[in-house]
Amino acid sequence: MKHAISKVLLLGVAAGFAMAALAADDEEVIKYRKNVMKAYGAHMAAAGAIVQGKVKGQLAGHAKALEATTQDMAGMFPAGSDFGETNALDAVWSKRADFEKKAKDTQAKAAAFAKAAAGSDAAAKFKDLSDSCKACHKDYRKEQK
Repeated sequence: MKHAISKVLLLGVAAGFAMAALAADDEEVIKYRKNVMKAYGAHMAAAGAIVQGKVKGQLAGHAKALEATTQDMAGMFPAGSDFGETNALDAVWSKRADFEKKAKDTQAKAAAFAKAAAGSDAAAKFKDLSDSCKACHKDYRKEQK
């Protein structure tokens, strides 16, 4: 009997460590997601300033960075990363199909912007991308103050 209790306790401790490891991984996912989104926002701001003629800069580089950071946007919000200090609303997980659709739309708009960045259509494609970002933020991001 003692041996069986020892095994149960050992399994319980092992499960506790496994859950703690998963929680740590989820926290890292949130940190990663925040960093990617900060970088994405910075590239959007820089590209916007260039498109609006406020500054001269390397639009193509920012456009490529935007395209790269959208490659797995929905994947940055896995199950279990819906806690702690995050700006993501619960709707990211409860309305997953719509969220993924909007993430794919943003990815497509970022790719179109990257393709058009060197041409005369860059401003229109940037607006399309910006509108796509706003649509997702409206439904899936906490309001920023």
